[in-house]
Amino acid sequence: MSEGKLRFAIDRGGTFTDIWAQCPSGKVTVMKLLSEDPQNYRDAPREGIRRILEQETGSTVAADEPIDVSKIEWIRMGTTVATNALLERKGTRMALAITKGFKDLLHIGNQARPSIFDLEILSPDQLYEDVIEIEERLVLQNDKCEIRKPSPVVEGQTKEKLEVWTVINETKLREDLQKLLNKGITSLAVVLMHSYIYDAHERKVGAIAREMGFTQVSLSSVVMPMVRIVPRGYTACADAYLTPHIKKYIKGFASGFKGGIENMRVLFMQSDGGLTPVESFLGSRAILSGPAGGVVGYALTTYHKETDMPVIGFDMGGTSTDVSRYAGQYEHVFETTTAGVTIQAPQLDINTVAAGGGSMLFFRSGMFVVGPESAGANPGPVCYMKGGPLTVTDANLCLNRLLPQYFPKIFGKTQDQPLDDAATRKAFDKLAKEVNEFMQSQGESSSKQSMTVEEVAMGFIKVANETMCRPIRALTQAKGHDTSRHILACFGGAGGQHACAIARSLGMTQVYVHRYAGILSAYGMALADVVHESQEPSAAKYSKDSVSYLDERICQLSAQCKQELLNQGFKENQIETEAYLHMRYDRTDCALMCSTENHPAKQGTSRYGDFRAAFQERYRTEFGFTLPDRPIIVDDIRIRGVGKALTQGEHNIPEATGPPPVELVSSCYFDSGWQDTNVYILEHLGAGHVIDGPAIVMNGNSTILVEPTCQAVITKSGDIKITIGCGMVEKVGKDLDMIQLSIFSHRFMSIAEQMGRVLQRTSISTNIKERLDFSCAMFGPDGGLVANAPHIPVHLGAMQETVQYQMKTLGDDIKPGDVILSNHPQAGGSHLPDLTVITPVFYPGEPQPVFFVASRGHHADIGGITPGSMPPHSKYLHEEGAVFKSFKLVKSGEFQEQAVTEELNAPSQYPGSSGTRNLHDNLSDLKAQVAANQKGIRLIKGLIDEYSLDVVQAYMAHIQNNAEVAVKDMLREIARKTELRTGTTTLHAVDYLDNGAEINLSVIIDGAKGTAVCDFSGSSYEVYGNLNAPRAVTLSALIYCLRCMVGHDVPLNQGCLKPVSVIIPGGSILDPSENAAVVGGNVLTSQRIVDVILKAFGVCAASQGCMNNITFGDSEFGHYETVAGGAGAGPTWNGRSGVHTHMTNTRITDPEILERRYPVVLKRFHLNPNTGGRGQYCGGDGVIREYLWRKSLTLSVLTERRVFSPYGLHGGHDGQKGLNLMIYKDGRIVNVCGKTSVDCSAGDVFLLQTPGGGGYGTVDGQTDEEPDRKRRKVGKQTSTLTKVGTGSLYDYKRSQESV
Repeated sequence: MSEGKLRFAIDRGGTFTDIWAQCPSGKVTVMKLLSEDPQNYRDAPREGIRRILEQETGSTVAADEPIDVSKIEWIRMGTTVATNALLERKGTRMALAITKGFKDLLHIGNQARPSIFDLEILSPDQLYEDVIEIEERLVLQNDKCEIRKPSPVVEGQTKEKLEVWTVINETKLREDLQKLLNKGITSLAVVLMHSYIYDAHERKVGAIAREMGFTQVSLSSVVMPMVRIVPRGYTACADAYLTPHIKKYIKGFASGFKGGIENMRVLFMQSDGGLTPVESFLGSRAILSGPAGGVVGYALTTYHKETDMPVIGFDMGGTSTDVSRYAGQYEHVFETTTAGVTIQAPQLDINTVAAGGGSMLFFRSGMFVVGPESAGANPGPVCYMKGGPLTVTDANLCLNRLLPQYFPKIFGKTQDQPLDDAATRKAFDKLAKEVNEFMQSQGESSSKQSMTVEEVAMGFIKVANETMCRPIRALTQAKGHDTSRHILACFGGAGGQHACAIARSLGMTQVYVHRYAGILSAYGMALADVVHESQEPSAAKYSKDSVSYLDERICQLSAQCKQELLNQGFKENQIETEAYLHMRYDRTDCALMCSTENHPAKQGTSRYGDFRAAFQERYRTEFGFTLPDRPIIVDDIRIRGVGKALTQGEHNIPEATGPPPVELVSSCYFDSGWQDTNVYILEHLGAGHVIDGPAIVMNGNSTILVEPTCQAVITKSGDIKITIGCGMVEKVGKDLDMIQLSIFSHRFMSIAEQMGRVLQRTSISTNIKERLDFSCAMFGPDGGLVANAPHIPVHLGAMQETVQYQMKTLGDDIKPGDVILSNHPQAGGSHLPDLTVITPVFYPGEPQPVFFVASRGHHADIGGITPGSMPPHSKYLHEEGAVFKSFKLVKSGEFQEQAVTEELNAPSQYPGSSGTRNLHDNLSDLKAQVAANQKGIRLIKGLIDEYSLDVVQAYMAHIQNNAEVAVKDMLREIARKTELRTGTTTLHAVDYLDNGAEINLSVIIDGAKGTAVCDFSGSSYEVYGNLNAPRAVTLSALIYCLRCMVGHDVPLNQGCLKPVSVIIPGGSILDPSENAAVVGGNVLTSQRIVDVILKAFGVCAASQGCMNNITFGDSEFGHYETVAGGAGAGPTWNGRSGVHTHMTNTRITDPEILERRYPVVLKRFHLNPNTGGRGQYCGGDGVIREYLWRKSLTLSVLTERRVFSPYGLHGGHDGQKGLNLMIYKDGRIVNVCGKTSVDCSAGDVFLLQTPGGGGYGTVDGQTDEEPDRKRRKVGKQTSTLTKVGTGSLYDYKRSQESV
């Protein structure tokens, strides 16, 4: 340490700024300030430094004068400045420059909507204010290309060749850039197709922009040179949006020091957990700047190599709860979404899973619900006295787990009051009355004693804990780890109140709370290393032939990193570099970033280690198998250079000399009631002190609750190590307990989710492993659905019909060791590629199945007349592939491989049909589905062992009843509103498919009982084609619509349909005969069913009503995609443009990936202006997607809304119909209509125009704004953004719902 100088590590959070300072003597001082307090100081980090300097030096440091830096050795800082600017959309005004034809690409994104059940599709504002299109185009050379174009050829960074089809139009570029400057925009993101491998075009645009006066130019090829233009484009925009904002903040911070900050070392924490010099701190690398410090803090203080016990970081603050994992190496993700913006950059895998202490509490239809809505810091909980709602913080206060006397008096309107426990208790008293009134209204619960205020508050704590346990299980099990074999490292202001209970629920035995837990992010920055990374794209196959090339690139990139760190003042012996290759199996999308730790170099490997072995080991750990014969592709080469910090030695505290001093004895509420609870101050405790629970340890403003039967020990460094006891065993009976109802709801859903994780890990096909096109579910002994995950709309409730069909058909022939395979529409199937695997759950002593589990996965091909098993012109079911009604896939524990192979090849007996074209993947995925079901069985049996069969089955019924109550409540509300508006509770709607087939619905609602009859009588007969929808699809559409109308989470199970009688005439288009073709019914008619239901209820105008199914290929390849359109407007919202709606939410292939894999050039992909219907609220626009074929191939289209327009509602105009055009190279333009197959030649173009959404309300009620401008407005959307939604768990959930 430099003589006489102080070191500062600072975490500037959204609410508080935490400061850790080390004095020359080694003494440590910590401080916590409000991040915003303009009446007392301009900048919190500077003010904290000033106060500590004054305190430690004894010299006055004026508050309004620059600070003398001579006493400061270094400052390390993490900040939420970038995150807050994203959340609040308060970054720098910027514009996007993108390849011509793609101006709306970042608006469309991957075309999936953020929340599948929200009819009002809220997507965050784009960061850019304006867009200019650049006339330029690069196209990858393709060996199969039959177009001969005399274009210049250039070589990319990956040694691949590209053709320059269009050179930059500089004149037009300068004109467009000048228009931006004239608007006052001086920050620009440049995003051009394929620039990640050839950046000359982007560099040229950047040079011209800087020359013309742009002060910030972010080139996507520099910010993150990785394939996929959409996330790379978002990242470049984030950089252009945030970097000037950060520089402005840093400039303001520097102005508070004499001579600025040039004469001291100032480092900022990046999202990847490494520090970087202030001049290199970029917006795209700053998103997780603050939370990253906490991960470094617990990683370097809690993980011990000798025990090898991995650590779960649990950071629960006032407004968010973050979880992460450390097992000797930082776990990074390279693409994640924050505040609606996808960032492609190395970031620690920090998962925001809940809203923290501010999570709001709800009692809905008999269910205790915690979050995800948050009270935030303002107004905050009830106890903050600013008119806020009840939250988890209030529940802890009500139970005396928070002690107001230990909190600063900063609350209330005057910000000088203590926490208001009286207001909290009053609010809970009101909620308890609501709970008890509901209980008395339920017949089976009327005899149960009323719940006390404390029991209600305790119930919410238990539900909150289970809500947080679910994602922690997912985080560990997703990667093949046992959750119980972890230490829970707890930090953040609110985590200490929940840590013991959460650890116990997860089976963990140890909780670790660092003495700086309240400021661990700041302390982590003091311990962190300086990091510099270099990365470049690659297209090499990993083999002996490519090793020398890879070694050469690694060597050069390592030298760059090393030189950068030498320039920063590090010595050679302080610098380490580590090489990573971003590797994937050929023809898969699942790339893993691999280092060679524990895999040293051998003969024939890279001199930097055995990357192949590292990749295969990691792949096997995460997915349970490898593909030994499949080539491995290297997508990127990355070097992480580290300048090692001189880590601070842990400061030991004095040994304990007597019993721990008790500050006071409080009374806290636990499961057994009120208990005397000793309160200790951590500073007053010595090493070796043992504290038995129940106890409270105060650590600054943090409250650590040591629960009964747990024991805390103070370590020699002053940290708290808690050993988790067994806790009081709570007796749960069969009678309805609403707290247990919520907990069982989470436990059942967790079973379905964990089944899904096993299926994703062990499957082999792209559809299941990467697109996550599957559902897993558990069912009661009657086959009724209990829990289903994920919520793919077309799977909702559909598997229940399948399970009940097997029970009816097989009866007592369902035996232990049997597994049943089914896909037939008459047996509850949706369409043939969706194969459902059902396993009965037998429990010792029970002769019949006590539950069933099932998994449904979309298989890419199961035979039929076309590859992909989705023919546009099928007339009979057998033309769509292999058919299974009640096939025993496993009999007496033996997998029937030969028999199922014969059935999968059976379609070849029909003329023009083939058996499965991918038998290996079919068999592998079926085995994965069997394995997923086995996981579900083990978890169900574990639940029965824990609670008893009677109790688990009782709560299965309670949860189904709860869904029934929620739907009844909704129907009563709809009846009230409908009668008010129309004078009747009888509803009717009709709509038509393009072939004239009618879908007719009458709804009669009984408002008193909360029931309804949905009668589809009058719908057309079965059609000679494939637009017939299986009965299960109609029921799925109905459940989807009911859930959308409820407006909040309810258990989606058989209870949802109990209040609804559904009449579907047999032999109709909605319940066709046994051999009717159905593939179009699943993907097209399902959308029209939704349109009709929503029209009957008058909820919103029609969305595009189509999935726009596009398939192209030849004998060597095939590609299938669905394309977005416009969403319908509603009573208070404009429809979203360029998005998938209702029964599908499939992500679209990135343009660069599409052109890399297939012989196609995507000429255009943008919104089709003014195709949404006008109205008081306008429908969303459809899109234009234009494909140029580079070789001869076959195109198949399966589309709707080409004849009948998406309807407007209540006077709103209809949306515009879609259109499918072939533009032949000889100049002919042909409308190929909605459903067809076309043979195409190289040079032909297919132009797809998708439908818009309908408008809502009369145009007379419209504002004076132009319809197009109004359509794009998002109004309140930015204010709805929260930090919830980061990390790999969020991205996995989004992927699951994007099917």
